[in-house]
Amino acid sequence: MKKLLSAAMVATMALCGYAQAAEISMAANSTGKNLDFLRKMFGEFEKETGNKVTLVTMPPSSTEQFAQYRLWLAAGNSDVDVYQTDVIWAPQLADQFVDLKEAASDVVDQFFPSIIASQTVDGRLVAMPMFTDAPALYYRKDLLEKYGKAVPKTWEELAATAKEIQDKERTAGQKDMWGFVFQANAYEGLTCDALEWIKSSGGGQIVEPDGTISVNNEKAAAALEQAKSWIGTISPPGVLSYQEEESRGVWQTGNAVFMRNWPYAYSLGNGDDSAVKGKFDVAPLPVAAVGDKPSSTLGGWNLAVSKYSEEQEAAIALVKFLTSADVQKRRAIENSNLPTLQALYDDPDIAAAQPFMPRWKPIFQDAVPRPSAVTKVKYNEVSSRFWSAVHNTLSGSGSAAENLELLEAELTELKGSSW
Repeated sequence: MKKLLSAAMVATMALCGYAQAAEISMAANSTGKNLDFLRKMFGEFEKETGNKVTLVTMPPSSTEQFAQYRLWLAAGNSDVDVYQTDVIWAPQLADQFVDLKEAASDVVDQFFPSIIASQTVDGRLVAMPMFTDAPALYYRKDLLEKYGKAVPKTWEELAATAKEIQDKERTAGQKDMWGFVFQANAYEGLTCDALEWIKSSGGGQIVEPDGTISVNNEKAAAALEQAKSWIGTISPPGVLSYQEEESRGVWQTGNAVFMRNWPYAYSLGNGDDSAVKGKFDVAPLPVAAVGDKPSSTLGGWNLAVSKYSEEQEAAIALVKFLTSADVQKRRAIENSNLPTLQALYDDPDIAAAQPFMPRWKPIFQDAVPRPSAVTKVKYNEVSSRFWSAVHNTLSGSGSAAENLELLEAELTELKGSSW
């Protein structure tokens, strides 16, 4: 592996055409083991190139991260050279990032075309895909076997199974057991969760690819009312403040039957400090009715180079290193993050270390995108309005129908003559 990394670095350095050491910085989020992995990779990059990389730690909330990025970039900040970016940010921040198309020309065809397309704005490749993401249903296989239950295929089945096992486990002495944990805080994560409920119920994608505002419909309202019924019954009241890590905390201590979360939680759940190690598996998220298509929200994280960076060549070299096949392979094995390179899904080492990963490929390939491409620079406001309407519904402030009607009016005003 070390020889492979060295070869990758030599090629990257030659392609980027720089020879002298540089000091660069990278902003990255603190979800799961991301920062620990990056620090380790920085050490190898520094050893190979002589460059120095400083890590700028960001909060796990993508909403807070985006807000800070936008402030720095609007101010022309040159202190951060490389940004770890969410898949939805490309249209909003494209003008602030370097076009990586030429630098990546030798490797771009190795990535999934749809992921490259998501980071291409007006013909410019504004970020390189580091890992992709799509959530799944985590389930306690030991508890389903104990009570003779099948993995639920519909949201209704999930609620019934979760309630039955939760109640029986509590009776048996597990007083802290809950049926289902997910992300219901008022932030971007709730947009992801709620989009899955609505899309998998036939309620559309909030804003359709042609720009039509579709969210105010009966199927969408029914999906939100169903989710509201989980609060305090199969999900703790505190779920209204949960993000990914809070959900994982309940799950990993053995206090949930089901969890909705991203792939990163898989390796952590099988860690030596986990109460559920070896006791769980994953499946596609449920749907409204048998025959409907599961709708996991497309996620993923990428690397962009700031146009304000004074060390762009070194920054590009770091981006190519961190998105290389060797580093993505290690990230997949160590962090259970899904690669963005097609060939790695046939890698026997990855399949041996993370048996679930080849099975996750169709989940993210069929994932539903958030409406960031169509709403462009207005997406952040669209998402904020949407998650606020959903959170109001879940917390009992107005019905789903009322909140979606108000949301439609707000989005119509926001859209104006066009997105």
